Amino acid sequence: MPKLDLASIPQTNATGYPAPFDEPVQGRFYRRLAPETGMEKLRASHVVLEPGAWSSQRHWHRDIDELLVMIFGEAVLIDDTGESLVTAGDVVAWPAGQENGHHLQNRSNAPCVFVVAAAGDYQTDGGEYPDIDMVFNSEGYFRKDGTQYETQRIP
Repeated sequence: MPKLDLASIPQTNATGYPAPFDEPVQGRFYRRLAPETGMEKLRASHVVLEPGAWSSQRHWHRDIDELLVMIFGEAVLIDDTGESLVTAGDVVAWPAGQENGHHLQNRSNAPCVFVVAAAGDYQTDGGEYPDIDMVFNSEGYFRKDGTQYETQRIP
């Protein structure tokens, strides 16, 4: 059946970010939608950001396109051009290879909910976190000097 039963899909707030970079995403809860549908080329997540939570550290992808649709509530989009309010019904897109570090912060007093979809080559993908000493590729997280963090990346 094409309609998903969200309640039956496991929700987690797992992150592979090393400390202290994991702290801002502790209030981010997501469900991976593609495994439930059998989709193999498009990845998608249903995400709830609690007040104060971040969607991720500010980042960009070399080989992955991202598309986000805000379903409920509001969050502040922060990217290289500044800050923008994203509210229910808004759509935001980041093409692969565009070096524009981005993430959402829920600065409101209520949860917000969005769906983010991504497509591209996860085997070759990499990118950067411009605000912190971290880059990533399919093998994990690394400091900008090339030394690897002792964590398991969760793509």
